Amino acid sequence: MDTIFFLVLRRMRTPLLTLIVVYAIAMAGLALIPAQDADGQPTAMSLFHAFYFVSYMSTTIGFGELPNAFTDAQRIWVSLSVFFTVAVWIYAIGNLITLLQDSTLQRAIAERRFRTLVRRLGVPFYLVCGYGQTGSALVRGLMERHIQSVVIDVDPERINLLQLDNQREYVPALCADARSPHALEAAGLKHPLCRGVVALTNVNEANLKIAIAAKLLHPEVKVICRADSHEVEANMASFGTDHIYDPFDAFASYIAFSIQSPCQTLLIDWLSGRGGEELDEPRYPPRQGRWVICGYGRFGKAMYRHLKAQGFELSVIEAEPHKTGIPTEGVVHGRGTEAVTLEQAKIRQAVGLVAGTDQDADNLSIIMTALELNPDLFVIARENHIQNQELFDRVGAQAIMNPSTIIAHRIRMRLITPLLSDLSRLARLQRDEAWASQLISRIIALVDGRKPYVWEVSLDTMQAPAIQDATRRGQTITLGTLLHDPLERERTLSAIPLLLIQGEERRPLPALEAPIGPGDRLLFCGREEARWRMDWVLCNIHALRYVIDGESRREGPAWRWLAVWQSRLRGV
Repeated sequence: MDTIFFLVLRRMRTPLLTLIVVYAIAMAGLALIPAQDADGQPTAMSLFHAFYFVSYMSTTIGFGELPNAFTDAQRIWVSLSVFFTVAVWIYAIGNLITLLQDSTLQRAIAERRFRTLVRRLGVPFYLVCGYGQTGSALVRGLMERHIQSVVIDVDPERINLLQLDNQREYVPALCADARSPHALEAAGLKHPLCRGVVALTNVNEANLKIAIAAKLLHPEVKVICRADSHEVEANMASFGTDHIYDPFDAFASYIAFSIQSPCQTLLIDWLSGRGGEELDEPRYPPRQGRWVICGYGRFGKAMYRHLKAQGFELSVIEAEPHKTGIPTEGVVHGRGTEAVTLEQAKIRQAVGLVAGTDQDADNLSIIMTALELNPDLFVIARENHIQNQELFDRVGAQAIMNPSTIIAHRIRMRLITPLLSDLSRLARLQRDEAWASQLISRIIALVDGRKPYVWEVSLDTMQAPAIQDATRRGQTITLGTLLHDPLERERTLSAIPLLLIQGEERRPLPALEAPIGPGDRLLFCGREEARWRMDWVLCNIHALRYVIDGESRREGPAWRWLAVWQSRLRGV
């Protein structure tokens, strides 16, 4: 507010002073020039009447000569004054219009309005820095789960795009440099309901500065960053950044894990997808043979490192090996778009192809040329721009790596269903492919060809007040209790308990007989209607009693009064 007031005073100082001076001269002339009263006797106009007359004269309202008819000298002075005062008013109004169109003032007003909106937020929110492809995908994912977000981006066009997007809920947005502590504070970094800061700009140094500022200004807040190099990732980790995502290394490790454990990979893909979509067909990468990697940049090096660890034979094609470096097996010089370079890399004997350059046109050309030479290739394509998604869908690639989509998907899963990350880690460490295959079969039978909805339940006063009330009365609640339909208790809800956390203990696929109580956390998957009916059991004490013992005792003042009235009738 101080900034807006200062801007107005600074820009309007000269017009206001000019207006005051002209008003003073006009009033002084009317007060000094001899006037006449109603009887025609000489008199003088008071300063009050002079101010009153000049006020409507200068705006050309025209109430007439007050308080009495003017003398010729007064009329001459008024004739001169009206031109000067009207001209000064036009000058002042013109400056005011220019001020209202000034970008600095508009930015100050927008920031003032933005600060007010953020300060009044009454729900937990995440601060998203950068509204590019990754940021927009993340914000949409959060809105689908009714999780509030606040956006900062330095590009005004992206802020305008956010305002035009058809979001389910309003998303406050500020056009500012997120590296500035002032901008982060304005966006609610110190707000008590700020749950985390997500740095998703396309500049590693900017993400690094955002992470540092967030940890210094609010050490307790969760910070999630995107990093495209191991040096920046190590720097971020050194001062306590909670989660760091490198899209290239993340996708390469995903491919390596899918080669080792295809069933577990398919299971996590289904659980981390959008509920209700059609189930993806499993696509298993080859487990032995030769891979051809086109492009030895950040993505190519990540794929090379993970495939090399799996024991594959590798051939690398690179147009500028003097900049990217040369692997131990050597390099074929070229872009890979020509059949000659692909032949030199032994594409006909290969089982897999990685089209990983930073140019989408080259990647599409590489895939089309390679498939003509070897139609049986398992193709991994790097998609640099989301606008080309339809082209990559049609080119015949089995796996498509878009950096923005990868990062948004990982962060969305971390923020919306963090227990799913725990389940994935436990499955890798403690479970095998047979376990994952059995769970996949149960999910297929449960959701009828659609991806399951995944949700978390915390047995606290907010999400499960009925459970809290029942345990206070000493009643034992089991996990199977939550899977009874509150409309028909003999029917089981279409849901599978995936993970139970009690204290430090984590149990994947817990038994339905396991007792549960306050403080426990649960992860479920199943149909969407099962989630809503389960919420009914968690929140409504009558629904909980019904699924436990089949009774629903009627309570409340009205029912108690009716019971007393009925008992009196029986006594009569």
